[in-house]
Amino acid sequence: MEMLTLPLWVWIVFYVLVFLMLIADLKMFGKKGQHEVGVGEALRMTALWIAVSLVFCAGIYLLYPVQPHEKAMEFLAGYLIEKSLSMDNLFVFLMLFSFFGVERKYQHEVLFWGIFGALVLRSIFIFAGAAMVERFEWILGLFGLFLIYTGIKMFSHNDDEQVDPSKNVIVKLFKKFFPVSDRMHGGDFFVHENGRRLATPLFITLLVIETTDVAFAVDSIPAVFSVSRDPFIVLTSNIFAILGLRALYFALAAIAKYFGYLKYGLGIILSFVGIKMLLAMNEYVNAAGRLVGLELNMPHVEVSTPVSLSVIFGVLLLSILLSVVANRQKAAK
Repeated sequence: MEMLTLPLWVWIVFYVLVFLMLIADLKMFGKKGQHEVGVGEALRMTALWIAVSLVFCAGIYLLYPVQPHEKAMEFLAGYLIEKSLSMDNLFVFLMLFSFFGVERKYQHEVLFWGIFGALVLRSIFIFAGAAMVERFEWILGLFGLFLIYTGIKMFSHNDDEQVDPSKNVIVKLFKKFFPVSDRMHGGDFFVHENGRRLATPLFITLLVIETTDVAFAVDSIPAVFSVSRDPFIVLTSNIFAILGLRALYFALAAIAKYFGYLKYGLGIILSFVGIKMLLAMNEYVNAAGRLVGLELNMPHVEVSTPVSLSVIFGVLLLSILLSVVANRQKAAK
């Protein structure tokens, strides 16, 4: 596997750096229950995380042992895909916090632990996915079909649809084995009442966010595999996009209404990377067609990383610009 081209110490150093960055983020970006995170602070931290990600990309460009220029572009394309998908996912977090009535000053603590859990889960999924792709290359074709389906589904997604955590299977299971308080207790996840240890609604919020991220990973990880099969590139682009989620959430919370066309842009991006995957897996697609009596004769087409990067960035930028224009026209009426 490609991951073996990098020595073990590189992976260890990377995870140590990620842990240190998480701790620094917790210390710098608001302490538990002390203040509400403002838009200005959130935008500054978002810019800082983007800058850190670009520095890491430059490091790949200069130091990566195999095809460094290509790998740097793959990292950037994967980062853009994950970041753009994260923006849509954060709107779900907005609804969750509203549903549970979580005060703004406690939200950053939930997001910190949510991101920590996401890093662990994403790492497991990516290593498992890389092993599957290495052994069963045809699975990339299934990834492609799923991404096209998800992209098309984006166009019919209802923004007003409410999240109902009471239907979450994990929450139902947790409540069967652990008592839950019926009211918030500040920023505490667990409290003692009448000699019993209870989980608070704040912990249930965290539990829903963690399980929701698993569903998000089903979209985002296959999408990143469309631009790179190198586990290190897939992993690092995913993790750097996730690291800035907490700051991005508080920035988006104030300007969410200005991104009305984002979901359509994401639908186009997911469909594009899905088609890109299928075109590169034409042998398997044609073989599957013959099994059902169809002679597809799909040609093999490799979409280069620079082209992929240009399409992803262009669609994302255009969807944001259209959203801004639409809001200005609405305000002018």
